[in-house]
Amino acid sequence: MPQHSIELRRAPLRSDREALAAVLDLWNDRTIGRDEPIRSLAVLVRDHTGQTTGGLWADTNWDWMFVSMLIVPEPLRRRGVGSDLLGQAEAEAARRGCIGAWLDTFSFQARPFYEQRGYAVLGEIKDYPAPHSRFFMVKRF
Repeated sequence: MPQHSIELRRAPLRSDREALAAVLDLWNDRTIGRDEPIRSLAVLVRDHTGQTTGGLWADTNWDWMFVSMLIVPEPLRRRGVGSDLLGQAEAEAARRGCIGAWLDTFSFQARPFYEQRGYAVLGEIKDYPAPHSRFFMVKRF
């Protein structure tokens, strides 16, 4: 039996994460029966100088889009910019063959915004951070 060691790293290296991800990706691809890379997409808001001031970042994989960030610059809020960002990302995800999208948000962020656009709460972690909650939301296209 091979020797193994276990090591706690309080400040792990990026290469440590990449090594773990490679092992997990190989297992997932074998189990699912297809090797499908994660493909990122961005819908950006730029100011008059071309600087990025907001936008949406998402990844598509295994028929779903995960929205990891949606930021609308404060002066542009409540003007439909967030809806445009989300709509463009959803349209691109559908073109890529996705059947839906998922995301997470906090009680002090944008849950009502997402609910108005067809997302439903799938799960909640209370007191994360206390006294708030973190919500996991999903929408099928």
